[in-house]
Amino acid sequence: MTLAVLPILIPVLMMIIHLLIRKDSVAAVSGITGSILLLVSSGFIAREVFSGDYLSLVAGGWDAPFGISIVIDPMSAMFLVSSSVIVQARSIFALRLTERKKHLTRVYCFFFTLSLGINGAFITGDIFNLYVWFEIMLLSSFVLITLGFSKDQMRAGIKYMALNLIGSLFFLAGIGLLYGKTGTLNMAHLAEILMNDDQSILINSSAMLFFLAFGIKAAVFPLYFWLPASYHTPDITVTSLFAGILTKVGVYAMIRFFTLFFVQDPLFWHNLLFVIAGFTMLVGGMAAISRYETRKILSYHIISQIGYMIMGLAIFTPLGIAGAIFFTLHNMLAKTNAFVVSGLINRMRGSYSLKEVGGLFRESPLLASLFIIPAFALAGIPPLSGFFAKFILIKAGFEGGHYWITGIAVLTGLMTLYSMIKIWNEAFLKKVPEQRSRQEPVSLGFVDLLPSIILGT
Repeated sequence: MTLAVLPILIPVLMMIIHLLIRKDSVAAVSGITGSILLLVSSGFIAREVFSGDYLSLVAGGWDAPFGISIVIDPMSAMFLVSSSVIVQARSIFALRLTERKKHLTRVYCFFFTLSLGINGAFITGDIFNLYVWFEIMLLSSFVLITLGFSKDQMRAGIKYMALNLIGSLFFLAGIGLLYGKTGTLNMAHLAEILMNDDQSILINSSAMLFFLAFGIKAAVFPLYFWLPASYHTPDITVTSLFAGILTKVGVYAMIRFFTLFFVQDPLFWHNLLFVIAGFTMLVGGMAAISRYETRKILSYHIISQIGYMIMGLAIFTPLGIAGAIFFTLHNMLAKTNAFVVSGLINRMRGSYSLKEVGGLFRESPLLASLFIIPAFALAGIPPLSGFFAKFILIKAGFEGGHYWITGIAVLTGLMTLYSMIKIWNEAFLKKVPEQRSRQEPVSLGFVDLLPSIILGT
């Protein structure tokens, strides 16, 4: 019971501490310490869960459907560990790359607020509390997007907030309809009630509202346009955390809901998910190959790779679901790492535009190696994790006879590879542009490279 509450308790304590701290140097030490505590506690939770003992906690001793419940199963534990690794790497990354005008005390405070919402979403056993955790994530991420108060950040923040608030309204409406139908919002209790419910039309009304809410959070087609409009505007420290975790929480919720209790009308939902997955992969992949700015390329790849996760859910076989979960976990780490490396490229060359960078392979071979790991993993090159994630999904697609979506997945993988090769050629292999060659070179220290090393291993 003590372990189950730690993913919530630690971020709350770190938020309070960073509200009281006034010095950036103290905030840096406490931020790294807090992220280490999160990682260690997540490791202990995973060990406990995988030993066969699921962790659960019911507030006040009130059983379902009345109590607020926390449930940690193997899926929750894996997402907790992955997000904790990202938070740990990000806490180190913020030391050098966060602009001085953005004080570390505020940055770490809202990072831990965001971690609170993320961890709560992963371990809650109650739908209304999932809504609460989503709102905590939304508010803290809005603050982080607009923290620099630039015109671009404010414009992006308004788009981000407005569209995600619409998703929250869909979520709340779905909760109301589902509670009116079943009289409970406890996930396990809902699964028991709806398992044999034959009124699929009534359930589908709630399911569609949840699908729209999670679709906006996950940035699936055609609900994705808030992501590329906002992710390139904040500090890269913020963007790297968003890229690795935020959309994956939406995917996590979608997998939970559509495998646990929204299973009444499989023909309709699986066909819809296949169409959504195919368009999400294609639109994200095609948009990425047309961009020439690293953050925008990687932002559109977030969208295309969400399509793979939805594809696994649509296949709806044990192998397909396992592939979707494995692909999500792989993408959380690899995508964060790719954004970290893009921040290091910007630190050395002062730009994210591929037309203004170059010559980095000769200047920093280690940085080039660190880029290869997430780039090839995202493209699905063996023996990296992305290859096995895509292999599982493609194998599940062929076994289920879903050849057209499998073909789209292969094509999207080729587009991802093309984009990564473009970044490699422009940033690392070509000569330094003339206007940049006169600038004094910026060297990277071990602390700069350490977050990418953590995520790459």
